[in-house]
Amino acid sequence: MNAVIQTPPTPLANVGRHVIFRTRGDAHGPIVRMVSPSDVGKMIKPFVFLDLLDTQEALGQQGFGWHPHSGIATLTLAIEGQGRYVESTGHEGTMVAGDIEWMSAGRGVWHSGSIVPPIKAFQLWVALPPERELAPAFSQHLSVNEIPSDGPARVLLGRSGEAVSPIDAPPGINYFVVQLKAGQRWTYQPPRDYRVGWIAVMDGSLRTPDPVDKGELAVFDQGNAAIEFEAVTDARFVLGTATPHPHDLHTGHYSVHTSPSALIEGEREIARIGRELRASGVVR
Repeated sequence: MNAVIQTPPTPLANVGRHVIFRTRGDAHGPIVRMVSPSDVGKMIKPFVFLDLLDTQEALGQQGFGWHPHSGIATLTLAIEGQGRYVESTGHEGTMVAGDIEWMSAGRGVWHSGSIVPPIKAFQLWVALPPERELAPAFSQHLSVNEIPSDGPARVLLGRSGEAVSPIDAPPGINYFVVQLKAGQRWTYQPPRDYRVGWIAVMDGSLRTPDPVDKGELAVFDQGNAAIEFEAVTDARFVLGTATPHPHDLHTGHYSVHTSPSALIEGEREIARIGRELRASGVVR
């Protein structure tokens, strides 16, 4: 797997992967849901949710009060601003620009958080494989200086070249945040069989060779070919590639699992944790 950066004036080769679907998601106040399991998530499993939060205004606890998850993991990328998180496992902390936090919900966890605007952040949900979807919950926080880079890509999950993320994510998943200057080119060759590929642009505009602009999520055709990028303006985007998730998605209000029985077990556990949090006065 190689990541090559170049700045020649010639047109893109137009022989790599191409965009087959694009969306700007659905806005709910300052949160734009770009991926859900019932729509784009079916195309890009194991990536099943993607939210973009971009606001200059104070939110208080709106949308960030205590709530549960099971069967998935979340990767929160703080692009601008800062926030705080707390989880029923006892893990808590503060995030500033460039930090990431991985929360593997496994069989069940509750969490809450708050932000200090202005804020810009992506939150990605990953469907866990059967061997992890009912495992104990755990979290990892990395500061911006602990995240390895390969050229213009910061490796949030998985690896690129010799850069390997310390996050204990399931195998077969790569997730990067990439920054290119206007006119700069970058060619990314995913590992073999990482046929799922998509990007979401947070700043600027790109050609891949198809144009993708700020606020868009674009899904690439499945294959083993390289993905080519050229920044039309200064651009920043996230890129996900993975081996396809082979399981159907069984969803609850807060859960995504690979089977009905796993969903029942996950929802039973988050209900149990919820009773404990209410009894202790943490959740009302």
